[in-house]
Amino acid sequence: MSNTYGEWLKAQRDSAGLTQQELAEMAVMTRSHIAHIEAGRRIPSKEDARRLDRALNTGDVLSSFLPEQDVVVADRFESARQLEQQASRIQEFALTLVPGILQTERYMRAVLSTALPPWSEEECDRIVVTRLERAEVLADPVTPVVWVLLDEAVLRREVGGRHVMGEQVAHIASLVESGRVRVHVLPTNLGAHPLQQSMVTLMWFEDQPPVAYSEALYMAKLHDEPAIVERIRTAYDLALGDAMPLNESLTLMKAIAKEYGHDV
Repeated sequence: MSNTYGEWLKAQRDSAGLTQQELAEMAVMTRSHIAHIEAGRRIPSKEDARRLDRALNTGDVLSSFLPEQDVVVADRFESARQLEQQASRIQEFALTLVPGILQTERYMRAVLSTALPPWSEEECDRIVVTRLERAEVLADPVTPVVWVLLDEAVLRREVGGRHVMGEQVAHIASLVESGRVRVHVLPTNLGAHPLQQSMVTLMWFEDQPPVAYSEALYMAKLHDEPAIVERIRTAYDLALGDAMPLNESLTLMKAIAKEYGHDV
């Protein structure tokens, strides 16, 4: 994402002789939210932009020239990846593939092998390193809290073959058994459900508003607008209500891992 908007906000703040904390207090926002906007990691909501305009005496410039939400997937994903590292709670829904922070290295490479046009070995290595770094958020035994909803198809699709899938499903089951993550499975016999159109990530923070990230083929969006985030959260909650309980989900994952020939 281009950082022109964030750079312009910083220039106006500097011109007014305000620190990020002072501007945050005047605009009824948090300092970290201001910092993320200036760094280009977040786009303010329309209401936030109006408050910034009032605090900086900039008329309606900041609210009138909000950046477009549609940008290239790589840029939008990078913003989401950075926020993921700061989240206090992450809720994932996966429709077809295991979420990045839960992927094993062999599963990652199997997914990357399907890219069109094909990536070079060096590019694949770089992406794998990035995804493994994402998984480091799970090294902390408590933070962030991670809840995952998996469509059963995620566990049944043989990405990379039986051995790779057995290892992958067993890895998720071990994380559940350790208490580090909660995973609930949406069974295939459930039929239609509120999240069936795309993968979704919801992120909460200690000192800034929540965000949602959604992704489909060659498209991705990082949602800051409170009303949209709330709609996505509601859809997640409805789907969670239809999912299998934690213990039943764990039992199913262990059974599927064994079907793939991997002892759990």
